[in-house]
Amino acid sequence: ILLLCVSGMRAETARYSVPEEAERGSFVANIVKDLGLTGEELLARQARLVPEGEKQYFQLNQHTGDLVVREQMDREELCGQSEPCLVRFEVLLESPLQSFRAEVRLTDINDHAPVFLNKEIVLKIPESAMPETRFLLESAHDPDVGNNSLQHYSISSNEYFRVYTQRRNDGRRYAELVLDRALDREQQAEVAFSIMAVDGGTPPRSGTALIRVVVLDINDNIPVFTRSLYKVSVMENSSQDAIVVVVSASDLDSGTNGEIVYSIVQNSEENLQTFKINAETGQIRLKKPLDYEETKTYEIDVQATDGGGLYTHCKVEVQVQDVNDNTPEVIITSLTSTLSEAAPPNTVVALFNVRDRDSGDNGKTTCELTGEQPFRLTLLTADAYALVTSETLDREQVEEYNVTVRARDEGSPALSVSKTLLVRLLDVNDNAPTFTQAVYTMVMSENEPAGRSLGRLSATDPDAGENARVRYALVPPLTGTLAAASFVSVDAESGTVRSLRPLDYEKVPAFEVTVRAADGGSPALSAQAVLRVIVRDENDNAPVLLHPPPDSSAAGELVPRWAPSGYLVAKVVAVDADAGQNAWLSYELAKATEPALFRVGLHSGEVRTARAVTERDAARQRLIVLVRDRGQPPRSATATLAVALVDGFSEAYLGVSEEAPAADPDGPLTLYLIACLVCVSALFLATAVAAVVVKVRRGRRSETETLPTFPTTATESNAGSLPRSYVYDVCFAAGTVNSEFRFLRPLFPCFPAGLPPGPGEQRSSVCS
Repeated sequence: ILLLCVSGMRAETARYSVPEEAERGSFVANIVKDLGLTGEELLARQARLVPEGEKQYFQLNQHTGDLVVREQMDREELCGQSEPCLVRFEVLLESPLQSFRAEVRLTDINDHAPVFLNKEIVLKIPESAMPETRFLLESAHDPDVGNNSLQHYSISSNEYFRVYTQRRNDGRRYAELVLDRALDREQQAEVAFSIMAVDGGTPPRSGTALIRVVVLDINDNIPVFTRSLYKVSVMENSSQDAIVVVVSASDLDSGTNGEIVYSIVQNSEENLQTFKINAETGQIRLKKPLDYEETKTYEIDVQATDGGGLYTHCKVEVQVQDVNDNTPEVIITSLTSTLSEAAPPNTVVALFNVRDRDSGDNGKTTCELTGEQPFRLTLLTADAYALVTSETLDREQVEEYNVTVRARDEGSPALSVSKTLLVRLLDVNDNAPTFTQAVYTMVMSENEPAGRSLGRLSATDPDAGENARVRYALVPPLTGTLAAASFVSVDAESGTVRSLRPLDYEKVPAFEVTVRAADGGSPALSAQAVLRVIVRDENDNAPVLLHPPPDSSAAGELVPRWAPSGYLVAKVVAVDADAGQNAWLSYELAKATEPALFRVGLHSGEVRTARAVTERDAARQRLIVLVRDRGQPPRSATATLAVALVDGFSEAYLGVSEEAPAADPDGPLTLYLIACLVCVSALFLATAVAAVVVKVRRGRRSETETLPTFPTTATESNAGSLPRSYVYDVCFAAGTVNSEFRFLRPLFPCFPAGLPPGPGEQRSSVCS
């Protein structure tokens, strides 16, 4: 990009011209050919004009390439007497960036007529003046230049004078009045005629003034200057009222005829506004400060007049010396005030020119950046620079830069100027949100109603705008896992976590979900955190008795009469589904036939005798044990124990059986016991029968050397002890008497074809 920028700057300047005061929309030139482009390229590359000054006088048609006048221009207002009068600008093209310099010369039109500062010019000429004597006249002023400026003077017909048009070194013209014949005051004391100043325009313009010549009585000597030409140099920073030069003239006459008065001939309005002269001493002083950049040389005509009216002239040339009184100017031609933070190095941010109105070394400039910033300057031409990025940018570190460009000249002392450019960085979504914690732990109470706030998640994104807008969501759980996402919800904007339904601690003591925080960028960036929710147990479960069973009316326990103190009577066992303090159980004796006889372990639930059993104690005791947890409020359950004090256990069993209700023979436990007994008995019987059969078979094999012959049908084995449905076919491997038992299956009788089996009989599939 940098190489393209540098190569895109053209050193040659395109030059055009247009008359001043041209109407808006006036055609100047078509710049397409000069740029070497087509009309389509001009539009596609966004061609635009960048003026050298603050005002834009021209306009470019991007479709046709026509350069037209945007605003009327007055050459005299823009350039004064300077020639040529140039309006400079640059043509900027994008993709790639190119710059072309151009200048339009304003050609002068004759829109001003010569004007005399005084409409009446009075000359006092002694009657002794000799023919061919020359008298300097006030000059007319014409702001036009070239042929349109003042060209010659003429006077109306008279018998005494003629006029000559003279030219100064700077090209301006002035008039000298020449005496044709001697004056005679006694014949004519005053001569009047008109003078006309004419320019060279088409048509020409003119201005007139009246000249009155007053004839003075004879004065023998005229004043004489010590020098006819005074050359002086004045520094442009000279203060107001500073002495420029002192002119001196002498007159040999005496009395009033020898008294000299000095004056400046009003040959230009500029001289009249810049200089003044002391009429008595001849000191010429400044009326205002000088400016070398505006006017470099002044020519002053000084007149010395004696008391008799005789006068003479001298010329004063004032050379203005340049001093370093102008600071450099930084002129921005193109500025990108907003820049993407993703812009690569060497991206052009601004184009600008540096100009210094001074001359020589005072007008030479250098440019630099102040401070440490990711920018640098690239010199394009002698006074044109490009501000480009020198490294990658990061908006999250610095959102905007105040880039200060300092231009310094080479004068002594050097002058400098600084211009600050504000460059704002546009955000790019290059940062993902970040959670303040990797794991968030929140607590909710068991059975807490839905909609309660459990806490708030927080994630930050250093980006800006939509790129920094964080939205929260739960990550869907994997298939087959606990649907913990159905327990809580996360507010997408605030990150507030709320419960969706009450939870039971005994079923879900805790759960974890994954939360995602995504920004609003495109593409969106995200981060994840773990949300761990702990369910706080509430005392919502009462203790459950395991022993004695809660469905029994009273558990019977036997205690011998000889039981000492501390004898273990029974143990109450209970559990609580809650956790923590809510599950801590304590046991106490709530009610007893004789409270002093028994005691209950506070934490063990063991019921023991508090003292030795005596004969006076009732034979039957009823105890109620209270089991209570430590929740708030506490929950409890009771167990009832029936205790019999006996001398022998047979008596106790008899007594207990009399008290206890008869067991239900059809109860589930009875059925289970009967079924188990039958199964065990059947298994034992089957094992015994199998052992006998095996032993008998082995005995028979040892008595004979031939293979045993087995019945072919079940009818041959009717002598057996088993019914027909339980007759088995025993198969042995051929070739050995000691073959192992290989196959056992039931045999079914074979029936003739077409004859169905009898009742309770089946046809065998192995009949041959």
